[in-house]
Amino acid sequence: MKILVSNDDGYLATGINVLTAALETVADVVVVAPDRNRSAASNSLTLNNPLRVATVAPGRFKVDGTPSDCVYLALTGFLDHEPDLVVSGINHGANLGDDVIYSGTVAAAMEGRFLGLPTIAVSLVGRDLKHFDTAAAVAAELVQKIERAPLASDVVLNVNVPNIPLQRLAGIRATRLGFRHKSEHLLKDTDPYGRPIYWVGPAGEGQDAGEGTDFFAIEQGFASVTPLKVDLTRHDAVDDLSTWLAPA
Repeated sequence: MKILVSNDDGYLATGINVLTAALETVADVVVVAPDRNRSAASNSLTLNNPLRVATVAPGRFKVDGTPSDCVYLALTGFLDHEPDLVVSGINHGANLGDDVIYSGTVAAAMEGRFLGLPTIAVSLVGRDLKHFDTAAAVAAELVQKIERAPLASDVVLNVNVPNIPLQRLAGIRATRLGFRHKSEHLLKDTDPYGRPIYWVGPAGEGQDAGEGTDFFAIEQGFASVTPLKVDLTRHDAVDDLSTWLAPA
């Protein structure tokens, strides 16, 4: 099996390097990743400027673009051989619930799915992140499962792993996305010249975080695996919308 690895934290991040080392034990790996941190880039593509690629090492490339740029570039002509699977991560922090809307890690996986490949996005959840090897072991196990039994063609696996030693991991659970409370207020400060500047506030805590959600699985010490699909249509609302739109 040939695997394309990317991320949103940049090619030097601990997460992508631990992930790459683990996946190299089960597959042939090529890395195409951003040249710097591009967290929260979501699904953005660079359209007004050319992309530049630099070789870091054999089979390792950095791109001056977004996570989606990296996967798009890799799968539409940059690589000599198309991979069988895209794995994005290991993200330095959670991608739980509505985080997936903003996540560059998840976006890289979605780009791979847009282009026809099975994909996995992997994130390590917690503070003082140390146990990237736990998330890497979960990713390697899922890759082997996909090799034995391929995923449905429209599924992206969003994987979150608690920041604990592998021997303490309770297992792996299939979950649905939870939902966070409203984000905290923005943070206001001033620059050295006294001009106001603003920082995006912290994400809210879990609101819909009960049993069956990704939040709950992490809280219980399990790795969470949530199947995502790209179709954002709320199908059960189409008929009601048609009625609402009808002439009065």
